Amino acid sequence: MKTVILSNRGPKRSTFVLLPFYFWILGQAVAVALAATIPAGTTIVVTMVGPLSSHERPGRTFETKLATDLKAGGKTVAPAGTIIFGVVEKSRNAMGVRTTSEPLTLNLKSIAINGQRIPIKTTGGVAPETVSGFTGLQKRTGVSAGKSVLHGGAKLEFRLAQPLNL
Repeated sequence: MKTVILSNRGPKRSTFVLLPFYFWILGQAVAVALAATIPAGTTIVVTMVGPLSSHERPGRTFETKLATDLKAGGKTVAPAGTIIFGVVEKSRNAMGVRTTSEPLTLNLKSIAINGQRIPIKTTGGVAPETVSGFTGLQKRTGVSAGKSVLHGGAKLEFRLAQPLNL
């Protein structure tokens, strides 16, 4: 009869090498399962946090909040109130020269998710002449001389130019 000696040394070294790799793979699988893609063409409605003048310099960033939940595949991927940053594309203050011919044109730049700013690209920009920030006379005549202001709380609508991966 043979004697079998059992060892109390614990797990083999290969287990300790493979264990971190296993958790890394598991983490990657969870990240892929939680990832969502919002297709190009999706409408995003935001609410202005503060005022924005028609004489802002191009390149100035501004803050908005998501007006409604942003959903992908029936799941909410960004709840209403999520911060979205925008940028002034064109204004009457182009290159430091104030003109009356250039409309205020805005686009979204990034969305804040879990403490990270994820780049976002919207189509063509929004020229908010149709928003209540302009006077009745400016809307009726099509002439928007003078300074116009989009007030905090104004709602703006944008469309995604390319899919947004969250």
